[in-house]
Amino acid sequence: MQKPKYVLGIESTCDETGAAVVQNGKIILSNIIASSADIHRKYGGVFPELACRRHIEAIIPVVDEALQTAGVSPDQIDLIAVAKGPGLIGALLIGMNAAKGLSIAWKKPLIGVNHVEAHLYASMMDVERVPLPALGLVLSGGHTLMLKILEIGAYEPIGTTVDDAIGEAFDKVGNLLGLPYPGGPEVEKLARLGNPKAFPLSAGKVKRSPLNFSFSGLKTAVLYAMKGNVDKAGIAASFQETALRDVAHKALLASQTFDCQSIILGGGVTANQRLKEIMKETFPHLPIFWPPGTLSLDNAAMIAGLGAHKFTGLSDPLDLEAKTRILIV
Repeated sequence: MQKPKYVLGIESTCDETGAAVVQNGKIILSNIIASSADIHRKYGGVFPELACRRHIEAIIPVVDEALQTAGVSPDQIDLIAVAKGPGLIGALLIGMNAAKGLSIAWKKPLIGVNHVEAHLYASMMDVERVPLPALGLVLSGGHTLMLKILEIGAYEPIGTTVDDAIGEAFDKVGNLLGLPYPGGPEVEKLARLGNPKAFPLSAGKVKRSPLNFSFSGLKTAVLYAMKGNVDKAGIAASFQETALRDVAHKALLASQTFDCQSIILGGGVTANQRLKEIMKETFPHLPIFWPPGTLSLDNAAMIAGLGAHKFTGLSDPLDLEAKTRILIV
């Protein structure tokens, strides 16, 4: 079967409304993102109802802009790919229904894509060949998990978080430190000014599950460290170093459970420069693949790219369901 040439991707899992046109599953012709982070800032996190309102306002203009930027007409689109989950149910439904409506109006096939799997694909879009099997890590505001990647579409779970995702922990610590939302980039910025050994923080351990993560205790430790202490930069640096080294340490343990040939990362936390330094230090002899530029954040290009790769010629049914939780395996 000939793979689709032009794929329209739609992403609406959380607070970004995204649309993109990708050619041959690899070449990004447009990647438009309308974020609603500005309206969530005063709440210190995503307010689902307000995110949905912004999705409703933005979805059609974003699709139009993606087509215009790509220089592609609806007639040229071969496939519509949409994030089917996991995510906020209201937000998912807006993207899903928009994709279904366009599928009907344009008479184009539809494919639902796993948002988490797409984060990993983002690091492989512009790579000719990725050494497999690989260790996959998804580090974002909603997800922290490790997988053995046999090939695109074939995964074995290794570890996950039992409470907060790492990006969520960064945002909550940012809020504790009085930093604006989203807190991850702000914590990283403040951490550059502090001593990562200023406070003796410890990463969470999960009994009988050494490859699982727990960040809620670390977040609470930050709260206690702040009492009567004005060294916010030291707290930020100590938190960041502890959290990121925990990820690298468990990734190293996970990589030793099989014949790991490379490391593939995805998700917003992968934009953290200190994480890049620690991972390079931890894995000096393995190739590490990172999502380029804006592909670390939620975006529709990764949805379109993965959709093109997984499309077998049969359209998903119009009763395709959006799911708040969905396994990558």
